[in-house]
Amino acid sequence: MPRPALALPPWIAHALRTQRGPVPWSAVVRGALGAGPLLAVAVLAGHASVGVVAAVAAMLAGVADRPGSRRAAVRRLGVPAVAGAAGLVLGTYGGELLGAVGLSVLFAVVGLAAGGVSAIGPVASTAGTQLLVASAIGAGMPLPEPGWQRGLAYLAGAGWLILLRLALPGPGSFAGDFRFDGEREAVGAAYDAVAALLDAAGTDLATARRAALTAALDHAQDALAGPRLRRYASSAAERRLHAQYAAALPLAEAATALAWTGDAVPARAAEGPRRLAAAVRAGTPTGPLPAPTRSAPALRALDDALLHAAEAFDRADGGDLHTRRRSPKALARTVLGAGGREYGLRVGLCFGASAAVAQALHQARWYGEHPHWYWLPATAVFLVKPDLGPLLSRVLCRAAGTVLGAAVFAALAAVLPRPDGLIALVAVSGALIPVATRHFAAQTGVVTVLVLALVMVGGEPQAAAGRIGETLLACVIVLLVGHLAMPGQHGGGVRARLGAAEEATHAYLTHVLGEPHDRAARWLLRREAYRTLAEARSAIALASAELPPLARHSAGTEKVAGALERLVDATTACAVHLDDAGALTPRDTRQLTGLLDELARLRARRAG
Repeated sequence: MPRPALALPPWIAHALRTQRGPVPWSAVVRGALGAGPLLAVAVLAGHASVGVVAAVAAMLAGVADRPGSRRAAVRRLGVPAVAGAAGLVLGTYGGELLGAVGLSVLFAVVGLAAGGVSAIGPVASTAGTQLLVASAIGAGMPLPEPGWQRGLAYLAGAGWLILLRLALPGPGSFAGDFRFDGEREAVGAAYDAVAALLDAAGTDLATARRAALTAALDHAQDALAGPRLRRYASSAAERRLHAQYAAALPLAEAATALAWTGDAVPARAAEGPRRLAAAVRAGTPTGPLPAPTRSAPALRALDDALLHAAEAFDRADGGDLHTRRRSPKALARTVLGAGGREYGLRVGLCFGASAAVAQALHQARWYGEHPHWYWLPATAVFLVKPDLGPLLSRVLCRAAGTVLGAAVFAALAAVLPRPDGLIALVAVSGALIPVATRHFAAQTGVVTVLVLALVMVGGEPQAAAGRIGETLLACVIVLLVGHLAMPGQHGGGVRARLGAAEEATHAYLTHVLGEPHDRAARWLLRREAYRTLAEARSAIALASAELPPLARHSAGTEKVAGALERLVDATTACAVHLDDAGALTPRDTRQLTGLLDELARLRARRAG
């Protein structure tokens, strides 16, 4: 009898997990042309310190450079760059005007604010990270330029990578309009996800395929967000993309309703969405679309959605259903709520405490003056960010990656010519970052090599050993702060995400029962419900992979998220039935009532 496979604890399994996928060659090229060439030009011009700042900005932008559309990249890379430049200026003048105590207090306050804002989402989190890292660099890195010049150099470095992102072709760039390759791929993937869900209807794969459809629609929504690349000349292409995305929403609704009923769907039902996906990617007309049978409300809805898609593709008028509407009041609740407060307190405490410890060691005679004291708070910023993974996983990966990267750099620095060899090493490291981001330890190792090379090009001695020491000390500080009791409760981020998902779910249900014929508003509410649920699921998965003392604070949230997802699925099926018959069936009413009762029981159990 075979022995059962050994199941690793979640906190170990997460540290060993690696993302998979094809090599992002376009991002590799951008990485190679980013920090290295900037540094080379600055060295040739006799301004190596300016080149170091610009290269740091390009490196951080490269870490944030993810697959997607060009328009989304402007916001995803540009907003953090502005925050980083502001942080560099703030840190520079703070370091000049304040003593060690004052600077530590300033860092704690800035960390508190940046941590709270980071709870809004990925772009805000990246902006908070760059703000804090650049603040530490500005305060501690010995550079001859004044603060405002450092800020401009930082913006130039990040702006160079954004320019490369806008100008260089990517996969699929030569099918249709060059500027919209990322948008076309994202919208085409949404149609493919609809087809995959239809194939899985009536099987055990339906739940996973519905989650994949949510992720695909989220990605398409993000790909269409951001500024227009050309305001007037691109208007027709803009409208066509919006129409293609909008036409996917009723298809997704019908496919979800079919999956909820649990009945198998005729194989030809998925052929129409696949043809639409091919038309989006190739920029061609849809051609004839096979119609499914119309024997059930959801099948009739699927047929109508296919006809609507064919008309929408030709008409090229889809409105702004891709826009995610979040009011300033809702964003303020996120920042000031339980998740934002806990996030901000831990980031502020880690950033301020690590700066105080670093400066105390920097000034201690027995320790010996250490010019890179800013490494300690900068490292703590990355380690304390919960959206980068569970706490212990982050610490283990950071420590392992730093040790490996420092060892590799020490070996290379002994043989490479200076500065040409080091500049080449920066370029190679920049090219490796898009691949290394699949695992935090690998990313840390590559970034360590790049940073150590930049330090030497800037005229400082080789500092691999100091880098290891600062990182290990930061790991200890973050582990201590991460397990401290804070005002309120642990798990505030999970509770906040789950609360937002519950609020969005009830808003969707209320609209379907009260105003079922306003379909555009219904689709927007349905998208927000599924999107917030996906965000809650991600937060729960990270929390469950923490060490048991931390993971227990999120116990039971998985069941609540599951009940909310079933409620949204059932509401979607009810919306389709209301479109078809104008009234709910007794079975629909029983399902909704049962799911609401289950959700109330789960909430009461968690509260007790």
